[in-house]
Amino acid sequence: MGLPRFTRPKGGDTDRTSPNLYVANCGPAVGLSFDLIASVFSKYGEVKGVYAADESGTRVIVCFDGDNSAKSAMEALHENPCSQLGGRSLHIRYSVKSSDQIQVKDLVQVSLTDSELKVPGVYLLHDFITVREEEELLAAVDSRPWHHLAKRRVQHYGYAFCYETRNVNTNQYLGKLPSFVSVILERISQFQRLGCSVDIELDQLTVNEYPIGVGLSPHVDTHSAFEEPIYSLSLAGPCIMEFRKYSTGVWLPTSTSNFDNEVSDSYSGSNFIRRAIYLPPRSILLLSGEARYAWHHYIPHHKVDRVKDSVVRRGSRRVSFTMRKVRKGPCQCQYPDFCDSQK
Repeated sequence: MGLPRFTRPKGGDTDRTSPNLYVANCGPAVGLSFDLIASVFSKYGEVKGVYAADESGTRVIVCFDGDNSAKSAMEALHENPCSQLGGRSLHIRYSVKSSDQIQVKDLVQVSLTDSELKVPGVYLLHDFITVREEEELLAAVDSRPWHHLAKRRVQHYGYAFCYETRNVNTNQYLGKLPSFVSVILERISQFQRLGCSVDIELDQLTVNEYPIGVGLSPHVDTHSAFEEPIYSLSLAGPCIMEFRKYSTGVWLPTSTSNFDNEVSDSYSGSNFIRRAIYLPPRSILLLSGEARYAWHHYIPHHKVDRVKDSVVRRGSRRVSFTMRKVRKGPCQCQYPDFCDSQK
């Protein structure tokens, strides 16, 4: 599906008005959702859409229904602190629609909240950490060595994850989780107010760095390897996570050679349910119960994603912190058709 791309007016038309505004210092990467941006700009006229201007997540295109509305917004907001947008000073110029279009493939309706997603056992908390804490976490992992996979880089703490077996060797203990994740572990108690049990000592951390356009193939975290719940904190860039509930007994190919790559989906059609949710930077996702044990999760290999009526470009990098509890015995979950311990 083609979605609009915008560019700066060229030639002698650089000062002419347009219903479209290019707005810098504004976007998901600085904690401002497209809905919030639209609500602020709608004070000056009908907003037809808000789009990501580039991969940074800090620049957007706001499209009005007419030039006069865009002009009013420009005069009111250009280089003026906006209290509704966190006091940020916006840098605005006119933009025009390009003849090119952004191609977004494999569309599925994307939810913004866990309640909208309706996958049992999925919980999402926005703004779980601050921008400052995000910077400190990224600096901490960037100061440590990375292990290179085919298309991404990883770090393991507590126990190393073996991609060939999709399991951990419990006899190879790497030590306690690093001190830089203490802020995350202390704050996980917030999930108690959602009715989630958090009285579990997490002892395994996998840090993944995804370059732009790189995702993760559909999989279920191995039952025999990890207990529940599983936590995943998103840093630096946004992404879409898709969930797939396959028919009983239907599994993806067991070969792990393509675990780090895009796979051709031989199970397309009506034999699985698809749901998707938008994960903004600094949000944390919890997988428990049915979502952890019976739904595959998947990050599409896209450079741009369609979220509601907007296009969100992936950042130049996305870093995730996945925290789990290593299982010391066989899994005895209530989902034997999806459980390697019970097959």
